[in-house]
Amino acid sequence: MNGFYFLYMGETLDLKGSKKLLNAWAFYDWANSVYTLTIASSIFPIYYSTLFSTKDELVTAFGFDMKQTVLISIVTAFTFLVVAFLSPVLSGIADYVGNKKMFMKFFCYTGSLGCIGLYWFDLEHIHLSLLFYFMGLIGYWGSLVFYNSYLPDIAFEDQQDSISAKGFSLGYFGSVLLLLLNLTMVMKPELFGFDIGETEDSLNLAKVEAMRISFITVGLWWLIFSQYTFWVLPKGVGKGHQITKDIVFNGLKELKVVWGQLKENERLKRYLNAFFVFSMAVQTIMLVAVYFGEKEIAWVSASEKTTGLIISVLVIQLVAIIGAVITSKASEKYGNIKTLIVVNAIWMLLCVYAYFMVTPIQFYIAAGFVGLVMGGVQSLGRSTYSKFLPETEDTTSYFSFYDVAEKIGIVIGMALFAIIDQVSNMRYAILFLFVFFLGGIILLFRVNETKKPL
Repeated sequence: MNGFYFLYMGETLDLKGSKKLLNAWAFYDWANSVYTLTIASSIFPIYYSTLFSTKDELVTAFGFDMKQTVLISIVTAFTFLVVAFLSPVLSGIADYVGNKKMFMKFFCYTGSLGCIGLYWFDLEHIHLSLLFYFMGLIGYWGSLVFYNSYLPDIAFEDQQDSISAKGFSLGYFGSVLLLLLNLTMVMKPELFGFDIGETEDSLNLAKVEAMRISFITVGLWWLIFSQYTFWVLPKGVGKGHQITKDIVFNGLKELKVVWGQLKENERLKRYLNAFFVFSMAVQTIMLVAVYFGEKEIAWVSASEKTTGLIISVLVIQLVAIIGAVITSKASEKYGNIKTLIVVNAIWMLLCVYAYFMVTPIQFYIAAGFVGLVMGGVQSLGRSTYSKFLPETEDTTSYFSFYDVAEKIGIVIGMALFAIIDQVSNMRYAILFLFVFFLGGIILLFRVNETKKPL
């Protein structure tokens, strides 16, 4: 395969498509995926529930009393709204000065510090606690704007599906390793030097302290392992420009340009419409799944609930590795769009199944199927967009548009979920997401995969 070298300020960097460059890019998934597994998906939701005496206890924040899960949904939606506004501004600056890695580092370090700060999360200082939660969330998703935009820069089109899947697989492996360590620490705190005392209460306190320590391990893991990616990846397509006030909102102008170009690229525009709709539901489910399991599943005891929820997340992550690989192979044989239609159909059925599930075994079964389609839809969604892009040097602006669509979708999805949860319950909220998967399927049928961009 022929390739070319990146040039930045006269410096020859690694060959596009080279094994070293591809692996370094994919390795960032290993570094940052521990956030989604431990903070977003497993231990933090469980820790958050321990702060309340009952499931129905309300929490007071920002002058309102609301359900526990509604508060997290609102803060999450607000965070994604901030990311949706910031990402085009920052990506425009990154394209202008040719240093997207600087911004990727900023969000990475912000997220890492936010995770460490969660050690002090409590209800007495709820607003400061939510700030740390906000930092972790915005750090993770903000860095992905720039991370994803590297994909067409470092990989040729025929490599993008496989390297995207490899990134997700590395992320699943790394996050599972750390979660296993944290799970052992939570379930057997005495092995790590925690004082478990002689009563059930003292044991529970030790487990809670172990959960808090796990937040620090996530921040350090993310911070340390990201350094290899930052060492190898190029800064970006060098332009040698300096940041001035005139180009601060250049990214918003770039989005307008991208939107104009989408009108001439019917295939990409139709795909983005479909992605916006089904991603809204996928991301919402991934963000609320453990909260749903904690509130709606009939666990026998608190200990079984903690163990069961973490095991479910592990099942999701391990099966997701298989799902990402199967989806990548299926896309090679049947095409990206047909594969995405099937994946969305499975998600749609899962929404109906989730509405009726009550027992832990039913939750485990759902976890297995969620894992199978979660890895596939994330990996293939990203690589399909990358393959549909026109020839351009400003890949960050195009991926910023992609990320803005995703984030606005999450804001809408989480807001609707919070509203339905507040006025009724989480089961109706999950069932409502069925509509978005159905809409995504209908819109995907309108995408002509074989048609070349205009």
